[in-house]
Amino acid sequence: MIVCSCNVLSDGDVRACLGPGPGCPRTPAQVYRCLGCSPNCGRCARTIRSIMEQALGAAADEACDACPLSCTADHAHRHAPAEMPAFS
Repeated sequence: MIVCSCNVLSDGDVRACLGPGPGCPRTPAQVYRCLGCSPNCGRCARTIRSIMEQALGAAADEACDACPLSCTADHAHRHAPAEMPAFS
């Protein structure tokens, strides 16, 4: 199934770049880079993230616990700043 019509990426393409280890993409932007392209309209980011969560399963949770820079969207709240700085 095509998930990104701008770059003609399939769900299989996304899954193919996911794998165990520290080089595994943890965000849709990293998936784009892994596949040698960049987002255009961005409408597919949510679908790519869903595919990543399904494919990585518990590995994504472990990565989030180990590294705040590699969180998936549903875990990002763990690492959000307590409050935003005030700008004067």
